[in-house]
Amino acid sequence: MDFSLQAIVAALATSFLLLTFLYNLLCHKGTSSSQEPPEAGGAWPIIGHLHLLSAARPTFKILSDMADKYGPIFRLRLCAQQVLVVSDSRIAKQCFTTNDRALAGRPKAIASEIMGYNYAIVGLRPYGHYWRYVRKVIMLQLLSTPRLEVFGRVLESGVRSFTQDIYKSWLKDRNKNGSEDVKVDMKEWSAKLIMDVTMQMLFGQRYEEEGSRTVVVTVRRFFELMGVTLVGDYLPWLRWLDIGGHEKAMKETAKEMDTIMESWLQDHKTKRNTKSKEEEDFMDGLLSSFEDDKDNIPKDFDADTIVKATCIAVLLAATDTTTVTLTWAISLVLNNYSVLEKIRVELDTLVGRERDVNKFDLNNLTYLQAVVKETLRLYPAGPLLLPHESIDDCMVDGYHISKGVRMLMNVSKIHRDPRFWSDPNVFRQERFLSEHKDIDVKGNHFELIPFGSGRRMYPGISLALQILELALASLIHNFNLNRISDEPIDMTESVGLTIMKKTPLYALLTPRLSSHLYR
Repeated sequence: MDFSLQAIVAALATSFLLLTFLYNLLCHKGTSSSQEPPEAGGAWPIIGHLHLLSAARPTFKILSDMADKYGPIFRLRLCAQQVLVVSDSRIAKQCFTTNDRALAGRPKAIASEIMGYNYAIVGLRPYGHYWRYVRKVIMLQLLSTPRLEVFGRVLESGVRSFTQDIYKSWLKDRNKNGSEDVKVDMKEWSAKLIMDVTMQMLFGQRYEEEGSRTVVVTVRRFFELMGVTLVGDYLPWLRWLDIGGHEKAMKETAKEMDTIMESWLQDHKTKRNTKSKEEEDFMDGLLSSFEDDKDNIPKDFDADTIVKATCIAVLLAATDTTTVTLTWAISLVLNNYSVLEKIRVELDTLVGRERDVNKFDLNNLTYLQAVVKETLRLYPAGPLLLPHESIDDCMVDGYHISKGVRMLMNVSKIHRDPRFWSDPNVFRQERFLSEHKDIDVKGNHFELIPFGSGRRMYPGISLALQILELALASLIHNFNLNRISDEPIDMTESVGLTIMKKTPLYALLTPRLSSHLYR
């Protein structure tokens, strides 16, 4: 959520102020607050609490401070929109179990309309038949056991190419400068790895192929714009002003993304009959599904639009969040050399030094898994999850929640609850080997829900964990890693839809395995 106070102030100077004020009065007239969650203080006329979220600090931190003051469940008023903020695992359980269906909606947003093919992207789609159908197809064509077997080989190949590229950079640097280590921007390398693997799985495209760099730039811009909250989202009468020019940028980016997807779609249609089942990528699978199931395809959109929108949804979900988590994991182990050494010992003991790590090793790497869990606890990629919206009236923690109320789940606050987590702000991966060894991240334990829970939970958890664990294990197994100085790595978060590291992540790498593994 990215709010601009200057833009809001400028908006309020328009002639539509009176209409907005009257709208607020009508919306709240006769509303009983006795059964509603407490409302945070500091609301302004007309815009409500919007100004409180316009600071440079990440929104989830502002909401965490407000939870300390107003409790684990409270209300905000963003113009005419009521927003419920939940910061407690017990209440989260109620939301994702008892009230799972009632809170399964998604709020409408200009970004979802313009860049999401008018809400065809499944993660942003309101709950209903279309959402259920497309999610089922994704599970079949991307996350079924046969598909995961094929994509597992793609993942291993991509990670191997990743380590080989780093080795070539080291070799080139050594031959040129005589240095024994190479300085690498791990944020950039992580993004390259995740994008390469994801593009191969979804479209059969390599990152280095012609035109792929354009895709990377467009995807980044697309994701950044998805995280922008426009004045028009809260003051619809001011949408025509396009304050900040974001809507224009969204239309341009949507057109660029559609051009890319359309090109790949037509290419896949042309080559469909020349591929074996094992050579099929995700887009091929979608085309086959819709061809075999013509009569049951939702009539909301044509098949081509559904294919493009679904591929964009998976591309966005798989690349940015996975890259963010991998970057945080590398940062944490570089700030904790003892942890880095224990991972290395586990790998040398269970894998050895004469072969690469593969996907079959991952189940045995319990210490590495604990590090990934602790990373997801401290730095969940989406600290507020995607917003939900109530599609029916319901009761949460004894409070009445009306239809149409938005819900923000502050998982970052939940993950650092001192009532459950000892030393909640400390990186201590051993907690998942002892007192919390049975806790997973798959939505079953509400104290740790980085991927959400319930029916709108991120479906690709197993694949995401496999990518994270294999990438991190391969990096540490193949190279000695060191910080570039004695100073700890800066862990400052940036403001945006996901919490990326604000600064670059540089590391010094030296090969540690037999050179034949890099060939």
